[in-house]
This record gives sequence, structure tokens and C-alpha cells, in this order.
Amino acid sequence: MNFDSLDFTLMIPALLAGIIVLSTHVPLGQEVLKRGIIFIDLAIAQIAAMGVIAATLFAGELTNWSVQLFAGSSAVLGALLIHNLEQRYNHNLEAIIGLLYVLAASGCLLMISHAPHGDALLHNLLVGQILWVNYEQLIWAALLYSVLLLIWFKLKHKSPIIFYLVFSLSVTVSVQLVGIYLVFTSLILPALASRGMQQPSYQLLTAYSTGLIGYLLGLITSLLFDLPTGAVTVWTLVFVGLMFYKFKQHPSF
Repeated sequence: MNFDSLDFTLMIPALLAGIIVLSTHVPLGQEVLKRGIIFIDLAIAQIAAMGVIAATLFAGELTNWSVQLFAGSSAVLGALLIHNLEQRYNHNLEAIIGLLYVLAASGCLLMISHAPHGDALLHNLLVGQILWVNYEQLIWAALLYSVLLLIWFKLKHKSPIIFYLVFSLSVTVSVQLVGIYLVFTSLILPALASRGMQQPSYQLLTAYSTGLIGYLLGLITSLLFDLPTGAVTVWTLVFVGLMFYKFKQHPSF
């Protein structure tokens, strides 16, 4: 354990990245549980990753804006496909989403052997590089998420497709900030920890608290013990989520 390694110049942007990701993923995660489509984020994120890898394979090195364009377009197309499948095969939708995830993941593996730096690109998309996010990325993500949150809370009851469009764009940006593993955990763990609470305001407060404490503990643990930040934050989010769930079930605990 090395307390000298607690570098706040690394921690602050990384924690802000976690807060920005949680801003959309908490309400979207609650909707995912309500719809019973747990693996949709993995599928959409993997489809977005496949789009970026395919673009890199055929077009060479991409600018940041090109990456955003290909990732976002792929994610939106994937979300529209799932929305269409929901209309036709609702009873088997979760199984179909799981198959889409496996197909997209397998497609990525098939392509990375030919893409320049494909292994590194796939690793970054899975695990993320949360410690190395910069303020320009955070400002851009915060502005986009503000628009997405406004659309979600104002228009979510207007059309079922709103969920899929907001979800796909949110997940696309989040994957590039924190990686697929943390995106999935940020969606599901806070929603699970707060599930069943009667008052929506308490439910949101519990979910956001779970995520924030989990990210903070993950960053501190990563820097103190020199562990991969994304991976260890997944564990701390699960730990905090279990503690909140335990307390909710037994308040005297």
C-alpha cells in the first residue's frame, strides 16, 4: 500500500468520468431491469466496438470524431434492430439480445487479427482507460448527456424508440470513457441495489449513492495497490451494491 500514489490529478477526472456515466446509466439501468433486457448494454456496446474496429480495418487510423461517428452509428443501428426484434419476438428478446452480443463479440475477434493495433483497441474498449480521460472528453460527454437526460425525462413516455436511441448514444460514449465492463456494472448494480424501493426519489438517491461510492472506492483501491482501475472498480461497485441491498433488506444491519 502506497499512500503517495494517491494522485488527485488522476483521481479527479476519473471520478468525474464515473459521475458523468452514472448520470444517465442510473435511470437507464432502472429501465433495463423493468424491461427485463439485462444484456442489451453489452450487446449495444459490443456492436459499437465492432463498428469502430471495422472502420479501423478498412479506413486505417481514425480521428476522435471519426471514432465517435462510427461507434455512434453502429450503436444506433444495433438499437433500432433490437427495437424491431422487440416488436416481433418479445417473448424471446433476452435470448436474441444475448445472441447478438455473442455475434458482435465474435465479429470483433475475427477482425482484430487484421486491424492495426486491434488487440490494444479491443482491450481499451473492454476495460477502458478511466485514469487517462481528459477534461475535453468530459466536457463533451457532459454536454451530450445533458441533452440525453432532458430527452429521456421529457419524452420517454412519448415513444418506445426514445429509450433505444438515448440508450445507444449514452452507452457509446460511456464505453469510450470507462470501458464495456464498467458500463455494464454501472447500469445494473445501482439499479439492483435500489430496486423495490417505493419512492422514486429514494430509489434514485440510493442508486446514485451506490455508484458514486463504488467508483470512489475503486479509484482509491486502484491507486493504493497499483491494480487495474476498471477491473477493481467493477469489484468495488459490486461490494457497495451488496452492502446497500443488505441494508435495504435489513435496516438494523
